[in-house]
Amino acid sequence: GADQAITVVTLDRPERRNALDHATLGELTEVLEAAQARPTRVLVLTGASGHFCAGADLQGVEDASFATLLQGVLDRLVGVSFPTMAAIEGAALGAGTQLAVACDLRVATAGASFGIPAAKLGLMVNHWTVQRVATLLGPSTARAVLLAAEVVDGEAAHRLGLVNRMGALPEAREWAGQIATLAPPTIAGHKLMLNKLEQAPAPDDEVAAAFARAWESEDFAEGLDAFKTRRKPTFGGR
Repeated sequence: GADQAITVVTLDRPERRNALDHATLGELTEVLEAAQARPTRVLVLTGASGHFCAGADLQGVEDASFATLLQGVLDRLVGVSFPTMAAIEGAALGAGTQLAVACDLRVATAGASFGIPAAKLGLMVNHWTVQRVATLLGPSTARAVLLAAEVVDGEAAHRLGLVNRMGALPEAREWAGQIATLAPPTIAGHKLMLNKLEQAPAPDDEVAAAFARAWESEDFAEGLDAFKTRRKPTFGGR
Protein backbone atom coordinates (compact mmCIF):
# COMPACT_ATOMS: atom_id res chain seq x y z
CA GLY A 1 0.00 0.00 0.00
CA ALA A 2 0.89 3.67 0.03
CA ASP A 3 2.55 3.28 3.44
CA GLN A 4 5.33 1.00 2.22
CA ALA A 5 5.81 3.47 -0.60
CA ILE A 6 7.19 6.13 1.76
CA THR A 7 10.92 5.95 2.42
CA VAL A 8 12.16 7.91 5.44
CA VAL A 9 15.91 8.57 5.43
CA THR A 10 17.39 9.87 8.69
CA LEU A 11 20.80 11.53 8.95
CA ASP A 12 22.08 10.05 12.20
CA ARG A 13 25.28 11.59 13.59
CA PRO A 14 23.72 13.53 16.48
CA GLU A 15 27.09 14.14 18.15
CA ARG A 16 28.04 16.24 15.08
CA ARG A 17 24.49 17.68 14.59
CA ASN A 18 24.26 15.31 11.58
CA ALA A 19 27.10 17.03 9.73
CA LEU A 20 28.08 15.34 6.47
CA ASP A 21 31.39 13.61 5.86
CA HIS A 22 32.54 11.46 2.94
CA ALA A 23 31.16 8.26 4.56
CA THR A 24 27.69 9.75 5.17
CA LEU A 25 27.52 11.00 1.57
CA GLY A 26 28.46 7.52 0.35
CA GLU A 27 25.67 5.98 2.44
CA LEU A 28 23.15 8.59 1.24
CA THR A 29 24.06 7.79 -2.37
CA GLU A 30 23.39 4.08 -1.75
CA VAL A 31 20.10 4.77 0.05
CA LEU A 32 18.85 6.97 -2.80
CA GLU A 33 19.78 4.32 -5.37
CA ALA A 34 17.96 1.66 -3.31
CA ALA A 35 14.86 3.89 -3.05
CA GLN A 36 14.86 4.24 -6.83
CA ALA A 37 15.06 0.47 -7.26
CA ARG A 38 11.83 -0.14 -5.33
CA PRO A 39 8.35 1.36 -5.75
CA THR A 40 9.01 4.49 -3.67
CA ARG A 41 6.33 7.15 -4.04
CA VAL A 42 7.77 9.74 -1.64
CA LEU A 43 11.16 10.00 0.04
CA VAL A 44 11.38 12.00 3.29
CA LEU A 45 14.82 13.18 4.38
CA THR A 46 15.25 14.19 8.02
CA GLY A 47 17.81 14.41 10.81
CA ALA A 48 18.07 12.69 14.20
CA SER A 49 17.88 14.37 17.62
CA GLY A 50 16.40 17.76 16.77
CA HIS A 51 18.71 18.87 13.96
CA PHE A 52 18.49 18.40 10.19
CA CYS A 53 22.13 18.84 9.16
CA ALA A 54 24.69 21.36 10.40
CA GLY A 55 26.61 21.26 7.13
CA ALA A 56 29.87 19.67 6.09
CA ASP A 57 31.83 18.02 8.87
CA LEU A 58 34.84 20.30 8.67
CA GLN A 59 36.94 17.82 10.60
CA GLY A 60 36.62 15.64 7.50
CA VAL A 61 36.63 18.12 4.60
CA GLU A 62 40.02 19.02 3.19
CA ASP A 63 39.33 19.78 -0.48
CA ALA A 64 36.75 20.28 -3.20
CA SER A 65 36.26 16.49 -3.73
CA PHE A 66 33.71 16.73 -0.90
CA ALA A 67 31.76 19.23 -3.03
CA THR A 68 31.74 16.76 -5.94
CA LEU A 69 30.43 13.93 -3.75
CA LEU A 70 27.79 16.21 -2.24
CA GLN A 71 26.67 17.34 -5.70
CA GLY A 72 26.12 13.68 -6.65
CA VAL A 73 23.66 13.35 -3.75
CA LEU A 74 21.93 16.64 -4.62
CA ASP A 75 21.62 15.58 -8.28
CA ARG A 76 19.98 12.32 -7.21
CA LEU A 77 17.43 14.10 -4.98
CA VAL A 78 16.57 16.30 -7.96
CA GLY A 79 16.69 13.50 -10.54
CA VAL A 80 14.57 10.74 -8.98
CA SER A 81 11.11 10.56 -10.54
CA PHE A 82 9.26 10.62 -7.20
CA PRO A 83 8.94 13.70 -4.95
CA THR A 84 11.51 14.20 -2.19
CA MET A 85 10.62 16.05 0.99
CA ALA A 86 12.87 17.48 3.72
CA ALA A 87 11.54 17.46 7.30
CA ILE A 88 13.59 20.07 9.12
CA GLU A 89 14.09 20.87 12.79
CA GLY A 90 17.04 22.83 14.14
CA ALA A 91 20.06 23.53 11.98
CA ALA A 92 19.95 23.17 8.19
CA LEU A 93 23.14 25.08 7.45
CA GLY A 94 25.56 24.98 4.53
CA ALA A 95 25.29 21.49 3.06
CA GLY A 96 22.12 21.15 5.19
CA THR A 97 20.48 23.99 3.27
CA GLN A 98 21.80 22.43 0.05
CA LEU A 99 20.08 19.11 0.88
CA ALA A 100 16.87 20.96 1.81
CA VAL A 101 16.72 22.98 -1.43
CA ALA A 102 17.54 19.90 -3.53
CA CYS A 103 14.32 18.31 -2.25
CA ASP A 104 11.02 19.12 -3.96
CA LEU A 105 9.16 20.01 -0.77
CA ARG A 106 10.08 21.26 2.70
CA VAL A 107 8.33 20.96 6.07
CA ALA A 108 10.04 22.83 8.93
CA THR A 109 9.56 23.97 12.50
CA ALA A 110 9.49 27.67 13.42
CA GLY A 111 12.87 27.27 15.10
CA ALA A 112 14.58 25.65 12.11
CA SER A 113 17.49 27.65 10.70
CA PHE A 114 18.60 27.89 7.08
CA GLY A 115 21.81 29.49 5.94
CA ILE A 116 25.04 29.16 4.01
CA PRO A 117 27.89 30.26 6.30
CA ALA A 118 30.50 29.74 3.54
CA ALA A 119 31.77 33.34 3.85
CA LYS A 120 32.62 32.68 7.50
CA LEU A 121 34.93 29.89 6.36
CA GLY A 122 36.32 31.07 3.04
CA LEU A 123 34.88 28.28 0.89
CA MET A 124 32.25 28.53 -1.86
CA VAL A 125 29.10 26.66 -2.86
CA ASN A 126 28.58 25.84 -6.52
CA HIS A 127 26.58 27.72 -9.14
CA TRP A 128 23.62 25.28 -9.03
CA THR A 129 23.19 25.89 -5.28
CA VAL A 130 23.16 29.66 -5.80
CA GLN A 131 20.52 29.24 -8.53
CA ARG A 132 18.33 26.99 -6.37
CA VAL A 133 18.62 29.21 -3.26
CA ALA A 134 17.75 32.31 -5.30
CA THR A 135 14.77 30.54 -6.90
CA LEU A 136 13.33 29.28 -3.61
CA LEU A 137 14.19 32.12 -1.20
CA GLY A 138 13.83 34.96 -3.69
CA PRO A 139 16.71 37.06 -5.04
CA SER A 140 16.83 39.61 -2.21
CA THR A 141 17.00 37.15 0.70
CA ALA A 142 19.37 34.94 -1.32
CA ARG A 143 21.80 37.86 -1.49
CA ALA A 144 21.67 38.34 2.27
CA VAL A 145 22.21 34.59 2.80
CA LEU A 146 25.08 34.27 0.33
CA LEU A 147 26.81 37.65 0.70
CA ALA A 148 26.18 38.40 4.40
CA ALA A 149 25.97 34.81 5.74
CA GLU A 150 22.51 35.66 7.08
CA VAL A 151 20.47 32.90 8.74
CA VAL A 152 16.73 32.58 8.00
CA ASP A 153 14.49 30.92 10.60
CA GLY A 154 11.70 28.47 9.80
CA GLU A 155 8.96 31.05 10.17
CA ALA A 156 10.63 33.53 7.81
CA ALA A 157 11.43 30.69 5.39
CA HIS A 158 7.74 29.75 5.36
CA ARG A 159 6.72 33.34 4.72
CA LEU A 160 9.23 33.56 1.84
CA GLY A 161 8.00 30.30 0.30
CA LEU A 162 11.12 28.19 0.90
CA VAL A 163 9.17 26.12 3.44
CA ASN A 164 5.87 24.69 2.18
CA ARG A 165 4.37 23.69 5.52
CA MET A 166 5.18 24.20 9.19
CA GLY A 167 5.81 21.08 11.25
CA ALA A 168 8.26 18.27 11.93
CA LEU A 169 8.54 14.62 10.86
CA PRO A 170 4.95 13.64 11.87
CA GLU A 171 3.51 16.40 9.64
CA ALA A 172 5.91 15.47 6.84
CA ARG A 173 4.89 11.80 7.07
CA GLU A 174 1.22 12.73 6.99
CA TRP A 175 1.70 14.89 3.89
CA ALA A 176 3.85 12.20 2.26
CA GLY A 177 1.02 9.73 2.92
CA GLN A 178 -1.43 11.96 1.05
CA ILE A 179 1.02 12.43 -1.85
CA ALA A 180 1.58 8.65 -2.02
CA THR A 181 -2.08 8.17 -3.01
CA LEU A 182 -1.73 10.46 -6.06
CA ALA A 183 -0.87 9.27 -9.58
CA PRO A 184 2.90 8.62 -9.87
CA PRO A 185 3.12 9.14 -13.67
CA THR A 186 1.57 12.59 -13.31
CA ILE A 187 3.92 13.55 -10.51
CA ALA A 188 6.95 12.17 -12.36
CA GLY A 189 5.97 14.15 -15.47
CA HIS A 190 5.37 17.36 -13.54
CA LYS A 191 8.67 16.98 -11.67
CA LEU A 192 10.48 16.46 -14.99
CA MET A 193 8.87 19.59 -16.42
CA LEU A 194 9.71 21.65 -13.33
CA ASN A 195 13.33 20.48 -13.50
CA LYS A 196 13.55 21.38 -17.18
CA LEU A 197 12.35 24.92 -16.41
CA GLU A 198 15.44 25.23 -14.26
CA GLN A 199 18.35 23.85 -16.26
CA ALA A 200 21.56 24.00 -14.26
CA PRO A 201 23.84 26.92 -15.16
CA ALA A 202 26.25 26.03 -17.97
CA PRO A 203 29.90 25.59 -16.99
CA ASP A 204 31.52 29.00 -16.97
CA ASP A 205 35.25 29.79 -16.91
CA GLU A 206 34.91 32.84 -14.66
CA VAL A 207 32.77 30.95 -12.15
CA ALA A 208 35.16 27.96 -12.19
CA ALA A 209 38.13 30.30 -11.60
CA ALA A 210 36.35 32.01 -8.67
CA PHE A 211 35.48 28.60 -7.19
CA ALA A 212 39.06 27.34 -7.47
CA ARG A 213 40.38 30.63 -6.05
CA ALA A 214 38.23 30.30 -2.92
CA TRP A 215 39.02 26.63 -2.28
CA GLU A 216 42.76 27.23 -2.76
CA SER A 217 42.87 30.55 -0.88
CA GLU A 218 44.79 31.49 2.26
CA ASP A 219 41.44 32.68 3.59
CA PHE A 220 39.97 29.15 3.37
CA ALA A 221 43.00 27.75 5.22
CA GLU A 222 42.52 30.51 7.83
CA GLY A 223 38.76 29.84 8.08
CA LEU A 224 39.31 26.09 8.60
CA ASP A 225 42.03 26.64 11.17
CA ALA A 226 39.91 29.19 13.04
CA PHE A 227 36.97 26.76 13.02
CA LYS A 228 39.10 23.91 14.38
CA THR A 229 40.74 26.03 17.09
CA ARG A 230 37.45 27.81 17.93
CA ARG A 231 38.68 31.34 17.31
CA LYS A 232 37.42 34.17 15.12
CA PRO A 233 39.03 34.12 11.65
CA THR A 234 40.88 37.13 10.27
CA PHE A 235 40.46 37.21 6.49
CA GLY A 236 43.00 39.07 4.36
CA GLY A 237 41.30 38.66 0.99
CA ARG A 238 43.93 36.28 -0.44
